[in-house]
Amino acid sequence: MELIQQDPDIDAYLAAGEAVDHEHPRVREVADRLSAGHPDARGYAEAAFAYVRDAIPHSMDSGDLRVTWRASDVLELRTGICYAKTVAYAALLRARGIPAALCYQRLTDDDGSHPVVHGLTAVLLPGERTWARQDPRGGAPGVDARFSLGEERLVRSVRPELGEVDYPL
Repeated sequence: MELIQQDPDIDAYLAAGEAVDHEHPRVREVADRLSAGHPDARGYAEAAFAYVRDAIPHSMDSGDLRVTWRASDVLELRTGICYAKTVAYAALLRARGIPAALCYQRLTDDDGSHPVVHGLTAVLLPGERTWARQDPRGGAPGVDARFSLGEERLVRSVRPELGEVDYPL
């Protein structure tokens, strides 16, 4: 299997955009601070994950009514829903040249009602052959969402019997 870092399409997972604005000074400031103690890609990716998960409350959990969607705003205002937190994490990764993809799950309540789309970030570290999905949402009671390159440690696993779906990368 060819390493994806050698694929010319990998540039799409390193690009800046309106939401993943990793060239913004605020994103660069946070990336510089986090990378100071973590010079290798894995250590940095894990530190950036923990920062977004722990230092930026999910707005539904905190009751913060401000809406953020651009990575620099999420990092500046320190609030966001799952999508915003995944964009912030992707921007921090891309700021250090680590490919990051946005991916999604369709989740429901326990009875299959009230479908929602939940955001995740996939990371591809140097030397790895597969993407590893991460869930920087954090914060759910009894949930051990943490950085992992092996077994996924997401806030929720899909339940196909309820119509839940993991959308492909």
